[in-house]
Amino acid sequence: MDPFAYLDRIGFSGRPSVDLETLRTLHRLHLLSFPYENIDVQLGRFVSTDPAVAFRKLVTDRRGGWCYEMNGLFGAILAALGFQVTGVQATTSPRSGVGTLPHFALVIDLEQPYLVDVGFGDGLLEPLPIKAGVYRQRDKQFGIEAPRPSVWRFNNHPSSSVKGFDFTLSPADPARLAADSRRLQSAPDSPYVQNLVCQRHTRYGVTVLLGRVLCRARAETPDVRTLESTEEFVWALEEEFDLTVPKPAELWAGVCERHALLFPRPQVFTTLPGLRPANG
Repeated sequence: MDPFAYLDRIGFSGRPSVDLETLRTLHRLHLLSFPYENIDVQLGRFVSTDPAVAFRKLVTDRRGGWCYEMNGLFGAILAALGFQVTGVQATTSPRSGVGTLPHFALVIDLEQPYLVDVGFGDGLLEPLPIKAGVYRQRDKQFGIEAPRPSVWRFNNHPSSSVKGFDFTLSPADPARLAADSRRLQSAPDSPYVQNLVCQRHTRYGVTVLLGRVLCRARAETPDVRTLESTEEFVWALEEEFDLTVPKPAELWAGVCERHALLFPRPQVFTTLPGLRPANG
């Protein structure tokens, strides 16, 4: 992996230093450059947890990814730049009441440990100190608490799709990460198998595609529409998420099929429905 190719891809200028200012800048630029997406899962393509594979996919092929790819790549780049990086396993807390899901995040040690996560969809905008408290980033409020010894809890902003996740500071087990990834991309009850999701941070908010439903959350009243054709679908992927997708017609057919199963009656959406998979 070439860290300078990554820096060029996200538009980082200057010389990176091992400090909080650089970490914050890299975190923000990553979110603005790479969309969170599970397109390969929808196409039945194996998704690796190898950061080198994620580098080729995100940097070379200009795609996005989910937590194992996004945080895996980001952690590898940070380590190459001299940061002290620990990948950690986490367990999410969905707002819908549906069971928990595994997640992969990063801990960066500077003058104190920071939670870093570029793979949580509509989550953190910048690193968060791992210290109990409430923190504000742009117009979002986040929290860190310690619900029990050796366990930390990240509380996502109130309007997010997933409440947050619990994590420890212990290094993740690569074998367990790979097993969790395989299960999430193959199990019939996995939300990543059940529906397409793309999420992209912008300078004005976040844009989300859940199946056929596109939402631009740029104000108090989000702009929500249902895509009606392959052409609209391809337009949304290219224009809203900067993605050129392999086999878009094949992908669209599957999206429509799953949408019909999830929403058997005609819907008029004013808010984004059932958004569960914002991590993974």
